[in-house]
Amino acid sequence: MEKLFTRKEAANVLGISLATLDAARMNGLISYVQYVDNGCVYFTELGLQEYIARSTHRAKPKELNNNYRKTKNSTAR
Repeated sequence: MEKLFTRKEAANVLGISLATLDAARMNGLISYVQYVDNGCVYFTELGLQEYIARSTHRAKPKELNNNYRKTKNSTAR
């Protein structure tokens, strides 16, 4: 059986606040275990890994600002 993490433990593992964790849970972004309605909420390690994978974005290459005003060439005169 997989280890179950409490809300506080899961938030610490993910490096987010309890409010952010609860928002992710309510928006369906992270899976959780709740044995009875209005009972304690637990998270599995696999659920945390899936959340991290969905929240990870590839780095974008640096965009050059083509609208930046060019300086005058001192040899143009």
